[in-house]
Amino acid sequence: MSTIAVRPLNKHLKTIALEELNEEPDKIQENLEALKDWLKKSLHIKARTNDQFLITFLRGCKYSLDRSKKKIDMYYTLRTHIPELIKDRDPLDRKTSEIIKFGVGLPLPVTESPGSPRLMLIRPGAFDANKFTIQEVMRVNTMVNDILMIEDDNMVVSGQIGIIDLANVTFAHLVQIQPAFVKKLAMMWQESTPIRQKGFHFINIPRGFEQVFNLLKSFMNDKLKSRLFIHSNLDSMYKVIPRGLMPTEYNGDVGSICSLIESWEKKIHSYRQYFLDESNLYGVDEKKRIGQPKNPSSLFGMEGTFRKLQLD
Repeated sequence: MSTIAVRPLNKHLKTIALEELNEEPDKIQENLEALKDWLKKSLHIKARTNDQFLITFLRGCKYSLDRSKKKIDMYYTLRTHIPELIKDRDPLDRKTSEIIKFGVGLPLPVTESPGSPRLMLIRPGAFDANKFTIQEVMRVNTMVNDILMIEDDNMVVSGQIGIIDLANVTFAHLVQIQPAFVKKLAMMWQESTPIRQKGFHFINIPRGFEQVFNLLKSFMNDKLKSRLFIHSNLDSMYKVIPRGLMPTEYNGDVGSICSLIESWEKKIHSYRQYFLDESNLYGVDEKKRIGQPKNPSSLFGMEGTFRKLQLD
């Protein structure tokens, strides 16, 4: 067996991995080899097989090989059958480049402690809903999450906390959030992404959001529903999210939103070949799947069965 190529964890994350994720350092290599052997035999899956990528699934599934295999299969299955979120993710594409500059989804650079979850600031109102679609914006957000899965040990081991700032969200934004698309997003996050979501904190709630909020909850499992928090003001959120971890615009200490966007724009561009490869080299071939092949209808149901969300 070759030496494993996995980034060492800091002592805080190492303790969490041991106590919460069932990580046993002397068995990591054995588990990685088991996944690679399974992937060789799973002819319908064309997957990345580097150690750092695969260990994300082991950690996200608390080292259950069976769950890890199912999640990897679903990861590539959904990425194949939801092309509007995964295909055509070239950072040099004009529209994609414009959306990156909005900074709709920004990982915040400082965690509360060396072993704390990663904070993600999500600002849906940052893009013009009359010029861009929620699918186009979420496609860029999947690019950010792909990078975090590779680079961010805090997110992989300790999870992620979302801060959803709904300032400047308009009726045009809300009507784009329709049941068929929400189901796809929920499946991607809950069934295929090996990241533990530790909470969603909503601020600056606009009029008319209640119907959208209820729609989002309808596709969430009970655990995720219990981790949704609506705050009437920033002071309420700061009781659980330290103010200092927020950008300057929120009276925090981690720099301006503009500086965070510039940093992530450079990082996303540095991953250009990765995203091109994701579109062209990886996914599933349903013709080679043993058993019943999957398709959008079997995965998501017929889109026509979802009633369009009508906002007052």
